[in-house]
Formats: sequence, C-alpha cells, structure tokens
Amino acid sequence: MDRRKFLQTTGLTLGAGSLSSLVPSVLRAEPESVAHSATKFPTGFLWGSATASYQVEGAVHEGGRGVSIWDTFSHTPGKTANGDTGDVADDFYHRYPQDIAMMKRMGLQTFRFSVAWPRIFPNGTGKPNQQGVDFYNKLVDTLLAAGIQPYCTLFHWDLPQVLQDKGGWESREVAHAFADYSGYTAGFLSDRVKNFMTMNEMRSFAMIGYRDGRHAPGLQIGRKRMAQLNHNVVYAHGLSVGAIRAHAKGPVKVGLADNLEAATPCIEIPEHIEAARKGMRELNAMYQTVIQEGRYTDHYLKTLGPDAPHFTQEELDIIKSPLDFVGINCYTAHYVRAADNDAGFVSVPNPSSYPHMYSPWLTVGPEALYWGPKLSHELWGIKEIYITENGCSSADKIAEDGHIYDTDRVMYLRNYLTQLHRAVAEGVPVKGYFCWSLLDNYEWADGYDKRFGIVYVDFATQKRTPKLSAHFYESVIASNEVK
Repeated sequence: MDRRKFLQTTGLTLGAGSLSSLVPSVLRAEPESVAHSATKFPTGFLWGSATASYQVEGAVHEGGRGVSIWDTFSHTPGKTANGDTGDVADDFYHRYPQDIAMMKRMGLQTFRFSVAWPRIFPNGTGKPNQQGVDFYNKLVDTLLAAGIQPYCTLFHWDLPQVLQDKGGWESREVAHAFADYSGYTAGFLSDRVKNFMTMNEMRSFAMIGYRDGRHAPGLQIGRKRMAQLNHNVVYAHGLSVGAIRAHAKGPVKVGLADNLEAATPCIEIPEHIEAARKGMRELNAMYQTVIQEGRYTDHYLKTLGPDAPHFTQEELDIIKSPLDFVGINCYTAHYVRAADNDAGFVSVPNPSSYPHMYSPWLTVGPEALYWGPKLSHELWGIKEIYITENGCSSADKIAEDGHIYDTDRVMYLRNYLTQLHRAVAEGVPVKGYFCWSLLDNYEWADGYDKRFGIVYVDFATQKRTPKLSAHFYESVIASNEVK
C-alpha cells in the first residue's frame, strides 16, 4: 500500500499539523486492556546524550587549537568519504549555548562531551592554551546552569599531530604525555565536573587507526607492533587514572568508555551462555580484561606467541588502577556458541542477509545491551555501569512537511532500551544511558553521509531539526520508561 494512503487510513497525515500533534498518536500508550508489561527504569536513572570534540566542534583553526591527527588524515586525499573533514562539523564551538538550550528542552539530564587535547596543549605537552581552557570552562558552566550534569571524556581520538610524529601510541613518551594532559585538565574542571572517562574506544582508535589504516593516523603496522601498542594504550589509561585522582579538586569518579566485544549467546541455553562468559573475557583480553584483572589471559598470550607485548608487573599494577565506573559503548552483538576447543567458544558469523542499519557494520543485536552489562558485572564485579554510547545510523531525509520520520532509529532504540531494562530489572547496576548521538556529526572516515543524530543538522546552514527519534527519546526521559 502507498505510504501516504496507509497513513491516511490510520488517521495520520504527512502534510498537515506539527510534529507535536503527530507524536502523541505515534507514541500513545496502548489501551489498558492490551498494555505491554512495564519497562520503567529505577528512580534516579540518568538519561543523556553524547558527542565528541572533533566530530562536532569545528573551529579547528580558532582559539589557539593545535593540529590533530584527524586534521591531517581527513585532509589527505582519498581517506574520507567525499573528502569530508571536521573543519566546521556542527560548529558546536560557537553554537553550544543554543545546543544546550535544546538539550534542556528535551529533558536531558546528562551530557557526555570530550575535550580536544590539541585545544589544551597545542603541541601535546608544554604550556597550556588558556583559550582552550576558557572554552571548556564556559561549556561546563553553561551545562550546569541548564541543570545538565557534565561527563567528560579526555581522549576521543584527536591526538595532537606533534605526538604522532613522535610515534603516537607506539611511544611510551606519549603515554606519559597523556597522563600529564589528563591531570591538568581534571585539575581545572573537577571543581564542577565529577565524572571523568580517560579514553573512548581503545579498540577503535588502536585497531582501525594503526592496524587497518582506515582511521587516523592511517597506518598498517604488523601484529607484534600492534600488540605492544595495545599495551601502551592500556598503560596510558592507567597512568591517566592516577593523574586525574592526583590533580582533582575534591572527590571525582573515574572510568572509561569501552566498546567491548559484547559476547552474546547465539541461543540462551546454558552451554552457549557459558560460552559467552568465556568469550567476553577472551575477546576483550587486551583491553577491558587486563584493566579489570591486571593480567593478560593465558590464551591471549599463547595466541600471540613471540608477538606478545613486553610488560612489567609495575605496568600491570598501573593498568589495574581501580575504577569507579565502566562505560560501555554498545551498538552490535558478537554472537558466540559453545565449542570443544582451548577457548571454550567460537564466534558465530552473521550471514550476508543479517539486518543492519545504514552503516553496513551496524548489525542489529538488541540483546547485546543485556549481555554486555550483565557479563561485565558478573565477571569483574563492576558496581557502576553506564551505557556511554548506543545509537544507529539512518538514511534520514526531510519529508515534505519538514519533519524527519526516522522510524528505523525509533525501532532500534526501543528494542535496545527494552533489553537494557531487562538487565536493570535483574539487578545489573546500570546507572545511566547516553544516546549516540545528540547531533548528526562528522562520522570519521564516513564523513557526513552516515547520520547518527536524533537531531538533524543541515550542514550548509547549521539548522537543527529534532527527528522523530528525538521525540521518542524525550518521551522515554519524561516517563522514565520505554513505550
């Protein structure tokens, strides 16, 4: 049936009325006689959204900012879709007051932002840039004035280029520079910011940037160098934890945002659930597992053989620095099944027909938002968990009436949040959820083609338009329940 005719037969129209008049009929609770089971979250559960500095700020040549590896990479021909760069992005550097006002109207309680290292230390180390300090001070003050709690990520991939020239994350010198930067930044923000994350998605910036070459800095190093780089990254994280605590003005909570492989049983029966438990530990051996346990698994080291990283017990102790919370970035499920092998599991690949969102990599596996937090809590005893990213890309188009009906994103969010509620209802200590992302933004090597925001951005005019998913999320926040 033609979509317009379908909408007319159901009492909806595309050409008349505002989105506010449409949304209640789309999101209206079912009659009591057929109402679904409650999916209400605990009182005090925090609802927020997330962004990252290079993806939204723009103003790359303003305010004393130095050059990052993403400036270099995105300006290298052939590296990004359409040659897109983050030079302007969402112009959040200038437009953050209006964007924060929009967050307040939506009811957001928290906002996760990242600090651009090159804005604080244009040369990676040395003398801090006061204009960069002033920008983030004003951003935090504006958030607090709007009643929105700031959650700060210290590294979301925009490494100063001058440090990459010294070896990047292959260099222990850079690990110590990161600790110095983290301590300094926490020092001036921690009188108001009480939650810090050291890094975002170690696996992504390390593997995709240094092994696959598809992200900045665009290298393809071998397995031995890669294993050592991974060790340097978790070592830098541990150093950063100590630096934040040493320089914080008063009590703060320290964690990280990790896109762990969410090992998910292909069928929820005991042998596959146990396989997922083993898979969660081994698939995350070089990141979350060593951070939580202070040791590399025997299977991981055996698999690497002579390519295993060199490390000391002192380094492992630093890597294991206690965390107050763990952030989980979760988009897809990593399905596993039981197997009679050394690991006790094998991965189950998705067939080519498997459903995915607009980004081909973003396969739909809502149960990952149950198993990821659940197994993290069970394996490592984590007492405070946040979903620091969850969301999806969509081929968003502006309809004739000026609205964006991203029903696919609403479907995605509803299903994932329902699985998250399942975990919370069973006592998994998830304390909050950050939707990725507030705004359509610069999606790294995919440029501006893949839109992840619940707010549509016209990149030519910078006009913001909340999508259907924004109204759905607003209703979730208002009711503290998924409907």
